Amino acid sequence: MAYIPFDLTGKVALVTGGNRGIGYGMAEALAQSGASVAIWGRDAKRNTEAAEELAAHGRTVKAYTVDVADEKAVADAMKQTAADFGRIDTVIANAGVGYGSPSFVDMTTETYRKTLAVNLDGVFFTLREACRHMVERARAGDKSGGSLVGIASLAAIEGAARNEAYAATKGAVISMIKSIAVEHARFGVRANAILPGWIATDMTSAAQNNATFAEKVIPRVPLRRWGEPKDFGGLAVYLASDASSFHTGDLLIIDGGYSIF
Repeated sequence: MAYIPFDLTGKVALVTGGNRGIGYGMAEALAQSGASVAIWGRDAKRNTEAAEELAAHGRTVKAYTVDVADEKAVADAMKQTAADFGRIDTVIANAGVGYGSPSFVDMTTETYRKTLAVNLDGVFFTLREACRHMVERARAGDKSGGSLVGIASLAAIEGAARNEAYAATKGAVISMIKSIAVEHARFGVRANAILPGWIATDMTSAAQNNATFAEKVIPRVPLRRWGEPKDFGGLAVYLASDASSFHTGDLLIIDGGYSIF
């Protein structure tokens, strides 16, 4: 018999940036574990394709075209998602961009602003509206609480050369998550951050195709491989499930041991 708390039947999960990469890996695991799933993304075609694939697991799946950097779009989409599904139990703020620069001194203000708009403003808007929904439910007598997850990065806690804007946003996500966890615990809402290491996604395609990177960096990962989106599925299910009902305000590193070697 399966461990019952991991059964997500009856729960609704929203994953931003859920049409590919880590977001899709988490969304798929959530659907496989019984959750109804909403995915947000900017690419309507990819949204449709991902939703069709996820629906094959027999769950209710809906995709929404949303730019998380747009405050009104996020607020409207959160209301629509909650209305369509009747509730939202888990929100994973995963949407992000990875703009870098040849060097810090050459990093343009435009790059800095574009990175903050998605990676920080987008997470703020998403989690704020999710909190609003969950608090309203709690005040109406629903004691089931909720789970909020912010996708940060090892760049938040280790030096990320030529990626100062990206690192700044990911460090801010950690601080935001901790504040949310403390403030909203009284409503049964938990908040945790996930810090991915080197994961094979579209964002890291250049590094994946770089022979020097493959020779110098990946061998430093104790598990000796790139991480994959599916490596985040189990953690997503755990954080969305009742198994994590007393787990909040934490930083969960998924990096194959890279940060401790």
